[in-house]
Amino acid sequence: MTVTLADVAARAQVSPATVSRVLNGNYPVAASTRERVLKAVDELDYVLNGPASALAAATSDLVGILVNDIADPFFGIMAGAIQSEIGGPGGRAGGERLAVVCNTGGSPERELTYLTLLQRQRAAAVVLTGGAVEDAPHAEAVAVKLRKLAEAGTRVVLCGRPQAPGTHAVTLAFDNRGGAQRLTDHLLTLGHRRLGYIAGPEERTTTRHRLEGHRAALAAAGVADDPAWTVHGRYDRQSGYDATLELLRRDPTLTAVVAANDSVALGACAALRESGLSIPRDVSVAGFDDLPFSVDAVPALTTVRLPLAEAGARAGRIAMGREEPPPGGIAAVRGELVVRGSTGVPKG
Repeated sequence: MTVTLADVAARAQVSPATVSRVLNGNYPVAASTRERVLKAVDELDYVLNGPASALAAATSDLVGILVNDIADPFFGIMAGAIQSEIGGPGGRAGGERLAVVCNTGGSPERELTYLTLLQRQRAAAVVLTGGAVEDAPHAEAVAVKLRKLAEAGTRVVLCGRPQAPGTHAVTLAFDNRGGAQRLTDHLLTLGHRRLGYIAGPEERTTTRHRLEGHRAALAAAGVADDPAWTVHGRYDRQSGYDATLELLRRDPTLTAVVAANDSVALGACAALRESGLSIPRDVSVAGFDDLPFSVDAVPALTTVRLPLAEAGARAGRIAMGREEPPPGGIAAVRGELVVRGSTGVPKG
């Protein structure tokens, strides 16, 4: 037998309208009344009619989480932390949200498609993670989508992504420049002067910001930035492997390799070992992000630790309205330098 809204109202000893207000969350209800209604929902195992509710309410129970690649731990950690904050108090029906992870594969077109679909579904919140594509028409198209979402009552949060002015989106921006500068400063302090850099895709904001931080450290130390010492590639292990072989071909005297992220750094380590070089005796290697495997690399990776889980959880709470946005709607998330065995004083 199907449980109806009237059944829930009778069990909670309230009107059907009050039950509707509690489940839709669009009208203030006394805490004690809300508790009775949610208890009745749980006891009767009442299932809210999602599509009908979405038509009646400003937003639905859907929360969209956009990632570039869910198989990448960088995005997986953030997505998991965001989702952990999406449920209602005690995980009860009526307070929960359905989290949908949208894997864009780095495609600007797919990113826009997902935003359109989430807008049509009247998503309660949308969280966009990671760097943005540096393309003016695409950036404007995304901004238009975000403004429409916000105007329809959807909370929009950018986690690890640069601010999007005029969109009303709350921004938790990673300090990629500062972290990269501290990382290269560390290598320079050890005495390295010939540093190869493996950058990410040229069209990504994260790539540019980390490379700017690296170059700022070189400039401050009076070290020349030879264009031959920078190679661009994907944010994955194979890219790190291929790019390191290319760097060694261009300049076999390099004493350090700075990688765009930890996955790239692992590829760099493999290429160096296969080339007969020891880490860090012959060449130091540094990564970025401090992904879970970094400490288990041999030797363990010197890197920049980004608080991915903490930032994701905060983004989830803001998206659910359980935490106030930062002043001005933007907060910088600082990365911490973590020095391990993969960096050392250059030989000679």
